[in-house]
Amino acid sequence: MKQTNLQDNLRKKFMKKGVKMIAPNTVFFSRDTIIGKNVTIDPYVVIKDKVRIQNNVKIFSFSHLENANIENNVTIGPYARIRPGTKLKSGSKIGNFVEVKKSTIGKKSKVNHLSYIGDSTLGKNVNIGAGTITCNYDGIKKSKTNIKDKVFIGSNSSLVAPVTINERSVVGAGSVITKNVRKKSLVLTRSSQVEIKNYKRK
Repeated sequence: MKQTNLQDNLRKKFMKKGVKMIAPNTVFFSRDTIIGKNVTIDPYVVIKDKVRIQNNVKIFSFSHLENANIENNVTIGPYARIRPGTKLKSGSKIGNFVEVKKSTIGKKSKVNHLSYIGDSTLGKNVNIGAGTITCNYDGIKKSKTNIKDKVFIGSNSSLVAPVTINERSVVGAGSVITKNVRKKSLVLTRSSQVEIKNYKRK
């Protein structure tokens, strides 16, 4: 079967099952794609092999999914990349310009924008600030990041794996975290701001 015919047949199959697509011709599926009830897919979405999508999921434009398990009431994108080995638990949110690889995002946890989450496990109700990166590769091996329930990660933070951020802790914006963080703690690594008065450029 030609690729165009295959895609047309897959689109028709999913629309018959109730999948909402604004521009079906711009959405691409794989033969093994599984989709539940009340799912909405915006234009320009690519769903590659081994993707399972449950109920009440919304996928915004220009998102790319591969070998992932998407549970109920999840939102993805726009401009999100969901890479192999990812599990998005119920009620979680992956926002714009977010890449997730080989990670579990816990129930009602949010990675809203401009972040990379790799080889990580996030618990429930975790908030990941903009520009957060899990530094999972040291040039030789991959290491894991473990973020427990109700953790808040401030914007522009780097979490250098292997590292564990324990329950209800807060990471201050702009931090580079290299050691485990105790529960209910505030941790930050930030240089003091220096200001030189009446400075003139040479």
